[in-house]
Amino acid sequence: MLWKLLVEYLRPHRRLLLAVVVFQLAASIASLYLPTLNADIIDQGVAKGDTDYILRIGGVMLMVTLLQIACTIAAVYFGAKAAMALGRDVRGAVFTRVAEFSEQEVTRFGAPSLITRSTNDVQQVQQLVLMSATLMVTAPMLSIGGVIMAVRLDAQLSWLIAVSVPVLLVGVGLIIIRMVPLFRLMQTRIDTVNRVLREQLTGIRVVRAFVREDVETARFGRANEDVTDTALRAGRLMALAFPTVMLVLNVSSVAVIWFGAFRIADGSMQVGTMIAFLSYLMQILMSVMMATFMAIMIPRAAVSADRIGQVLGTESSVRPPDQPVSFAGRTGRGELEMRDVGFAYPGAESPVLSGISFTARAGETTAIIGATGSGKTTLVNLMPRLFDATAGSVRIDGVDVRELHPDLLWGHIGLVPQKPYLFSGTVRSNLLYGKPDATEEELWRALTIAQAENFVREMDGGLDAPISQGGTNVSGGQRQRIAIARALVKRPELYIFDDSFSSLDTATDARLRQALKLHTAGATLVIIAQRVSSIVDAEQILVLDNGRLVARGTHDELLETSATYQEIVNSQLAAEAA
Repeated sequence: MLWKLLVEYLRPHRRLLLAVVVFQLAASIASLYLPTLNADIIDQGVAKGDTDYILRIGGVMLMVTLLQIACTIAAVYFGAKAAMALGRDVRGAVFTRVAEFSEQEVTRFGAPSLITRSTNDVQQVQQLVLMSATLMVTAPMLSIGGVIMAVRLDAQLSWLIAVSVPVLLVGVGLIIIRMVPLFRLMQTRIDTVNRVLREQLTGIRVVRAFVREDVETARFGRANEDVTDTALRAGRLMALAFPTVMLVLNVSSVAVIWFGAFRIADGSMQVGTMIAFLSYLMQILMSVMMATFMAIMIPRAAVSADRIGQVLGTESSVRPPDQPVSFAGRTGRGELEMRDVGFAYPGAESPVLSGISFTARAGETTAIIGATGSGKTTLVNLMPRLFDATAGSVRIDGVDVRELHPDLLWGHIGLVPQKPYLFSGTVRSNLLYGKPDATEEELWRALTIAQAENFVREMDGGLDAPISQGGTNVSGGQRQRIAIARALVKRPELYIFDDSFSSLDTATDARLRQALKLHTAGATLVIIAQRVSSIVDAEQILVLDNGRLVARGTHDELLETSATYQEIVNSQLAAEAA
């Protein structure tokens, strides 16, 4: 998966990679040329006392060194650009794919894991590319070129290369093999830390309400210790690699000097040649060491690439149709119809919804009520196709939602979820989420209908008042009303309110419903509610019980015919009386 990912996302940046290869090649050639020049100075200049020769060759060495430095800097620069571009493209691809996921895929991966895959995992692959851009040509060039140049200088000492390089590869290879499972385990444990931290930050009020700070601190501590323990084990192995390399380097250097001294003594080798041979051996072993450090990064990057590939390779269960249809020739305006709809979660023993059939007509309000766990929210998720029904069909204006392009479908729906979410920014930016080109008059009108105008005007900045992430700097009722206003600004043909009035007092709820009737005249309204008072004026009330539609009618009709509805009404009246 790592190779496939690199090929796919580095292809658009092949010019940068070509520049990296060219500059690395030039830097490597310069590195290989320097020991030979050094040997010439020692053997031809120093030994004979020829100062002019020393200055002339020394000047050449200086120019070659400057060229090597310039080429190395250029290679690192272009390599960094390629690595950063790859990270940007992969993160963008992961984000785009996650944005296409249905609730089913998001739940399967989990939000903490998706965050880790979009950040830490991408960073691991990016670091590998950066290291490779620095070493992918230099290491093999110095290794192969160094062997050729060393053999050319003195073939009889070349057996030292044949011994030292395999010893280095075997020693470091054994270390890398043990590191691979640790890197895989580390990424999983980072997921766990992210999950625990996310849960604690999201549920901080619950933690404090139940005085569970110590328990949650201990839980995070365990997850943190697991990551630390794994990182330490991998770090110890990584720390062992460097002494292993240095041991082989130093022993090889001593061997070259030892055996070279004998050859110098019998006149078969000059001092400069031995020093050049030693330099080439160091270059060979250093290039092997650089390749080794890059190889150390490969297992972790490979694990990260596999995790990224799992996201990129997962198709959403809610897929756009191959040949999407339009609403041309439709007869309704946002009319919603469900025909014998059923839904079962993957692996569930029984369906959540069964045999749901009804029609929500334009210009009318259709309310859905039922006990907790009766399937109301699941039913809502089928309307904008956040899930696909596993049985039957969901239709808007006579067209099956599975035959519509998601953008076209969502463009006709205004959804206010059960847990309203506001994005960090301002009141204005959150309202414009529904309609980017809305005028200020339209924004204030939507706020007025949503009974939010007064408190927004009182906020410092009005429409430009800051909103923190999730809307945590406003109350639950204010957050709910801004979310309702966001849907109203859009002016869709189908409004879906999923228990969106639960945080409002009875008087505000009544004023809001009255204003909604005027604003949404001609559109289709679907309201999911727990509170009977929010739906008494609905033209059609659907009663759900254990995933089945057990009754329908107006409020008065259901009071006479539905025992389930009567039970809901009576329980709320008893609660109010108490």
